[in-house]
Amino acid sequence: MRDTLTYARSLASAVGRRVAATFADARARAKAEPDAGYTTETVVVTALVVIGAIAALGALMAKVMDKVNGISF
Repeated sequence: MRDTLTYARSLASAVGRRVAATFADARARAKAEPDAGYTTETVVVTALVVIGAIAALGALMAKVMDKVNGISF
């Protein structure tokens, strides 16, 4: 049990260091090229719109299925 906990802590630490290094690299590149983040922003906004559309379709589909299941022959 103790080995598993030690492994989990070291793995979390390694992942944390990797994420911090990735963010530091991204910040450095953003400072070097101020317009470089525009494409990333567009991708994020587009992804959020798609997620919203999928959620809306899911809600609509649930309502339609309720109506279909309510039809009796």
